[in-house]
Amino acid sequence: MTDFGRDLTPTEITRRLDEYIVGQQKAKRAVAVALRNRWRRRQLGAELAADVYPKNILLIGPTGVGKTEIARRLASLARAPFIKVEATKYSEVGYHGRDVESMVRDLVDASVALVRAEKVKEVEAKAAAAAEARIWNVLADELGLAEYQDHQRGMTGSMEDGIWRARPASAGAPPLSPEQLAEREQARILLRQDLTERKLETRPLDIEVRDSRTPTLSVMGPQGNETMGIDTQALQELWGRSPGNKTKVRKLTIGEARKILHEEEADKLLDQDAIAAEALDRAQNDGIIFVDEIDKIVSSGGSDGPDVSREGVQRDLLSVVEGCAVYTRYGHIRTDHVLFLAAGAFHFHKPSELIPELQGRFPVRVALQSLTEADFVRILAEPKNALTRQYVALFRTENVDLSFTKGGLERLAALAFRANRTTQDIGARRLMTILEKCLEDLSFDASERSGQKIVIDEKLVNDRLGETGDDSDLIPYRL
Repeated sequence: MTDFGRDLTPTEITRRLDEYIVGQQKAKRAVAVALRNRWRRRQLGAELAADVYPKNILLIGPTGVGKTEIARRLASLARAPFIKVEATKYSEVGYHGRDVESMVRDLVDASVALVRAEKVKEVEAKAAAAAEARIWNVLADELGLAEYQDHQRGMTGSMEDGIWRARPASAGAPPLSPEQLAEREQARILLRQDLTERKLETRPLDIEVRDSRTPTLSVMGPQGNETMGIDTQALQELWGRSPGNKTKVRKLTIGEARKILHEEEADKLLDQDAIAAEALDRAQNDGIIFVDEIDKIVSSGGSDGPDVSREGVQRDLLSVVEGCAVYTRYGHIRTDHVLFLAAGAFHFHKPSELIPELQGRFPVRVALQSLTEADFVRILAEPKNALTRQYVALFRTENVDLSFTKGGLERLAALAFRANRTTQDIGARRLMTILEKCLEDLSFDASERSGQKIVIDEKLVNDRLGETGDDSDLIPYRL
């Protein structure tokens, strides 16, 4: 964790998680301590710090109670490289599926993207200025307003309706007169002003940009390039087939060109080797890998068939969790200090059915509680990204004032809670179904309701949903 982590005490971490996640205080405390321990480890001497390993966490609870959201918000809070993977898409070597080590390569790729985004912000002003300069040069050249020099005949022309109309100069044409030069300079000033004030963003332009087409070289491996750790781009460059330095002329609007050129100019200002080195360090020391559905790789006791692969995944996962070196396109990375968060519902299996070695690598275990009706009310009203706030903002784009009363929220929560009890318990995700069904007709007609005020109260919820939040046509299917 970088130096800013000094202010992220466990209390502060929990408080910030409370802004987005309702309840689950035990899980929040566990991840807060794990995150704080990373900062504490950074304060130790190198010899002792090397032996302080993260205490990986196993989150146990039904779907929709906040397991993934806790992990995602934790990584965002710490500005740490983060990936979420499904345990079911991996398999032991020799079976169909991805190599377990590929999750580490994905983490490094996420880390590189994170570090690069931070570095781009640091050079954003310089990159924007360089991109605009390139656009200006092309635009001025097209209009015959390029820098005029006496030893070149350049382009002649005149001002017409406030626009410089360029005409090719003949071989024997005399130099521009002082009046023409003054008009030309005035045209350059006006053009520069319009470009700076974004008045020409839709104007088409033929501009030379980097050719970013995907390389066509293919290197086949037992389970794909990512398993072998092969850097295809490096091979392209080695064999002289990389498109990295090739360019092509494209017809773009100035707005489109501005975005592309900004990326190109930012790349020129960045030290790619330094980015890769910092990304590897942050992935090794700050990286968080969230392994979801870990209960789905528990074997049912058989000695053949799919159970062989499931136990094989556990053993392959064990080597990554306990610490190993993985080769990536940016270099080797060790996983000793990567924090692993695993999660599963464990409806049909118990955590104790995982192989003992893997159980020992997740010493912290937290049971998340099923959500109550009162929790649903809070979820609808309190978080910064609450669904109700999202709908209010969406309706505001149509100039419709949408609001929710306390009674309306309580009725929506009651319907969601009842649906979870009578069908399948999908936690807070049920609120999406209920709200979308309640507001479906209003959303459809919103563009014709400009200027109106709509209040979602208990009566409106009852009128639109009745005693159930399910679609009557779908009830026989028990979705």
